[in-house]
Amino acid sequence: MATTIDNSNAAQATKRKHLGIPEAVFVEDVDTYMKQPGNETADAALRKLDEQYQKYKYMELNLSQKKLRLKNQIPQITQTLEILRHMQKKKETTDPMETHFLLADNVYCKASVPPTDKVCLWLGANVMLEYDIDEAQALLEKNLSTASRNLETLEEDLDFLRDQFTTTEVNMARVYNWDVKRRSKENLLKSAEKS
Repeated sequence: MATTIDNSNAAQATKRKHLGIPEAVFVEDVDTYMKQPGNETADAALRKLDEQYQKYKYMELNLSQKKLRLKNQIPQITQTLEILRHMQKKKETTDPMETHFLLADNVYCKASVPPTDKVCLWLGANVMLEYDIDEAQALLEKNLSTASRNLETLEEDLDFLRDQFTTTEVNMARVYNWDVKRRSKENLLKSAEKS
């Protein structure tokens, strides 16, 4: 009884892990599959499978775009954290920090930054807030861990999605081959009746 509960919990965890991505069911018996409602002809079944395949392609496009955004965001957060750590070290000194900052693409400006315990962070949506260096560092470390965790989840979802592609493609091939065999049998029966 305990194994049944453990197995059901594992199944629920898997479903939660890939929430929003429907699982493609492998068609083992094509004859039984073709008798289901909505599969009156091979073309109708293939259309339904192709529609499912196109949905998976759309999901892959969205997940790939999210993955690309996260892959760009993680180095930016890391670089900002390194700058904050450097500012933390320079906070106790009285000498201004000499640096170059980015004005535009490939255009930098030399600046002298006095020691400070405050920084401003872009939060997105044209919002910038002032933080203590310690608070900013804690926020960025939290954002970095969240972004890394989201990237891992996205990669797992993309792997799961690739499995669904493969299953759907195999199902389409099996239905198509079933239809080819059915047609050749019909043609043999017709030619046998004419003889």
